Amino acid sequence: MIPSEGFKYIDTHAHLNLGAFKDDCQAVIKSCTDKEVAVINVGTKETTSARAVELAKQYERCYAIVGLHPIQTTPGQHDEEEIGLGGQPFASKGEVFAKDWYRKLAKSEKVVGIGECGFDYYHNSADTYKTQEEAFIAQIELANELNLPLMIHTRGPKPGEVSPTGRSVYQDVYETLKQYAKVSFNVHFYAGTIAEADKFFELGGTISFTGVITFAKDYEEVVKWVPLEKIHAETDCPYVAPKPHRGQRCEPWMVKEVYKKIAELKSFDEEVVRLQLIENAKSFYRI
Repeated sequence: MIPSEGFKYIDTHAHLNLGAFKDDCQAVIKSCTDKEVAVINVGTKETTSARAVELAKQYERCYAIVGLHPIQTTPGQHDEEEIGLGGQPFASKGEVFAKDWYRKLAKSEKVVGIGECGFDYYHNSADTYKTQEEAFIAQIELANELNLPLMIHTRGPKPGEVSPTGRSVYQDVYETLKQYAKVSFNVHFYAGTIAEADKFFELGGTISFTGVITFAKDYEEVVKWVPLEKIHAETDCPYVAPKPHRGQRCEPWMVKEVYKKIAELKSFDEEVVRLQLIENAKSFYRI
């Protein structure tokens, strides 16, 4: 169990390890400290995973998850909203999951999970499915070996397109986890159905919500339905800043708005929700 004193909130999925924070990462972390917010930075490839561990070693209230994002598994040009520097489109070179390298990195004291891994049918073409699957399974195997939870990425195809398998991305992730995973997992940035969430819960998983729930109605029924002990709050910063910060670069301390919205939608006292979500994160990530 890693010491976890001194914070009242935790952003369970952030990316202070990406280029969007290259000029002011220290200042952002200070803002989080001042606002009593801890941060789990999630790797997307070798360099950003190493950076997440570096930040965890340097700052008391930072933790790390290390792994290979599915869009990083194949070369190609991707949406500039992803991991671009200076507003330039981000180009993935295609990285093979180096299990030995990640195993060594994951043994750092404040690494609390493996990922983010899974399937992305939005950015990646259908013919990359097998490559994505191989990287996903390799990360599940490493998580099993190290007894660390998995951080799961899911994104379905563009409107009008069909997934490589003809199934939803959530169904494909579920089937892969069911077959290979021996550890728990969190499906981050959840945007699926109640039925799909229930199937993940049957496998012992959890789901997390971002600032999108503060301005989009699509998630309300799921948030109202899901048991509070199965929820985590995240920002996925620098993306999707919540209300009242829309239009700004998202930062981890904004996760407080996600806590508030969950409480509002579930008609729970904010302090009850805060305490439960902190307990969820501490228990799940052994913080």
